[in-house]
Amino acid sequence: MTEKAKFVRFLANGQPLYGRLEGEVVIALEGDLFNGYREKRETYYLKEVKLLAPCQPSKAVCVGLNYRSHAAEMKQPLPEEPVLFLKPSTSLIGPEEEIIYWPGIGRLDFEAELAVVIGKACHQVKEEEAQQYILGYTIANDVTARDLQKKDGQWTRAKSFDTFLPLGPYIVTGVEPDDLLIQARLNGELKQNSRTSQLIFSVPYLVSFISQVMTLLPGDVILTGTPEGVGPMQVGDTIEIYIEELGSLTNKVAAPKD
Repeated sequence: MTEKAKFVRFLANGQPLYGRLEGEVVIALEGDLFNGYREKRETYYLKEVKLLAPCQPSKAVCVGLNYRSHAAEMKQPLPEEPVLFLKPSTSLIGPEEEIIYWPGIGRLDFEAELAVVIGKACHQVKEEEAQQYILGYTIANDVTARDLQKKDGQWTRAKSFDTFLPLGPYIVTGVEPDDLLIQARLNGELKQNSRTSQLIFSVPYLVSFISQVMTLLPGDVILTGTPEGVGPMQVGDTIEIYIEELGSLTNKVAAPKD
């Protein structure tokens, strides 16, 4: 089991850096989490830095209908194999950044999800070997234009708008993902409340299954699915995703800037 630690990406003097979080202090790193790093002497108070999305995935591989309760909520049969789709890297935002309610979208939904962060290149690995390719875990919100998802019959357009992948605030290593509390609160009201023990397909199974199809690269993320309780957001709303041991990811919904 990897030692537990929290890692962040943050802005310092206008430059993005990786850091290790020690209490309320960020220790800057030289290099990155995936190709070797060392700790520098520079430290920053967490409250004084702007956190970014904790990694820069080349792709986010998402798993649909991976909680029994959500499949029932969406009136879909339980999948025999993981249902996969992708979110592009251009949809990525970090903590406290705005989710944009783009014109032409009729209903904008939140989806609380546990995200797996890949630590090294991974292709056609066995389920029992999957753990060695996982760096850690973070929180994701699989923002979805629900009306477009239903209209299209497939999910690419509905899931891929800019700002539709809030991620963060940290990558946490040394976490067991099998039974974590996962919640979503919209304007403080509890909307989703489940545990990752309700996943249909486990994290190691997903890593192995996806790696049979495509190479997962360092920094790529796997979104493991959302429990029941997904619902719409409006401009001005605040959506907070909480996962036990990983913290909280908070974003506001905003209209496009002129």
